[in-house]
Amino acid sequence: MIVGVHHVAINTHNFDRMLRFYSEALGFEPCRENFDWKNQPIIDHMIDVPDSAARSVMLKAGNCYIELFEYSAPPPTSTRPLKPQDKGYTHLCVETNDMARDFEHLKRCGMDFTGRNWLEEADVKAIYGYDPEGNIIEIQQCSSQSPQRLELLRN
Repeated sequence: MIVGVHHVAINTHNFDRMLRFYSEALGFEPCRENFDWKNQPIIDHMIDVPDSAARSVMLKAGNCYIELFEYSAPPPTSTRPLKPQDKGYTHLCVETNDMARDFEHLKRCGMDFTGRNWLEEADVKAIYGYDPEGNIIEIQQCSSQSPQRLELLRN
């Protein structure tokens, strides 16, 4: 039985910069030692990527994990981040309890909202922004009446 989503993985071109961003901007903290590999046939088999080599770290904030990777082998087939309309996993969403405070904090940490402010509709405030490598992060604040707020997962 599936019990939930465990983590979201983000492949990066600059591991140290992105680790700093996700730690300082979003409050994620490493929850285990970095896991780096090279010449590990069992990992190549598991991820279905022959001759792979990478750095990685698992980060945790609240009830969410993010796994950051920086592959040194093989080279990427695409270097551009996905846009909202592209096929595949296009964004992750974090929930805040203070949109105004966290919106300003994220801008100071280097998140780009392209000059836009958040949408306020019914029981949610939300906006898409871009991390330092252009990956999309949605920031949302659900009202106490919203049926999709994270607090409901704890009950």
